[in-house]
Amino acid sequence: MTGTIVIADDHPLMRGAIRTAVERIWPGHAIVEVSDAAAARGAAGDGVALMTLDLHMADSAGLLTLMELRKDFPAMPIAVVSASEEARIWQGVKSLGAAAFIPKSASSETMREALTAIANGDLWFPEQPADAEEAGDDTLARLQRLTPAQRRILALVAEGKLNKQIAHEMQISEATVKAHMTGIFRRLGVINRTQAVLMAGRLDDPGLPPLDDAEVSGA
Repeated sequence: MTGTIVIADDHPLMRGAIRTAVERIWPGHAIVEVSDAAAARGAAGDGVALMTLDLHMADSAGLLTLMELRKDFPAMPIAVVSASEEARIWQGVKSLGAAAFIPKSASSETMREALTAIANGDLWFPEQPADAEEAGDDTLARLQRLTPAQRRILALVAEGKLNKQIAHEMQISEATVKAHMTGIFRRLGVINRTQAVLMAGRLDDPGLPPLDDAEVSGA
């Protein structure tokens, strides 16, 4: 593999640990360290041999951020390195087409094993017990129906941005933002932005149950 390695994590010590492992597996590659999702997106591209991604940086929308990167840069391998180790999370990561899910609690040996698998063109995910059930509901499927613009807007809404701020950041009109929000509600099957954000949040918090009928109807 050739190209740049991007390490995206907001903890310097974690970036250092990942860098040490990466330098052993990909010697001689240029390594770029970033501490937020915006910088990770700016560093992404076809010339990136691997991006390691923390799902919960300050401006990250969790699996929505991964979903955006996978849709916009499908040829770029992404290894999620996360402190959220529940099956529901890594199954979502796998469903979105990431190359690996590496728990932050993993030993340096395990991290090198995972990175070696990616370097060899393989996938690497934690082992799942044979009798374990697939976790989650249809939330991921609904979110995958969103267009790239809708995903970006939902991520900004999740950050607490108002329509005016979203319009400025995306260089579109407020009317266009409102039109996209209507499309988001329809595709997710919700009736307002609070419910849309709650649905997105269920991707990243395994303790939250799926939206029930009362939440969706606004009762």
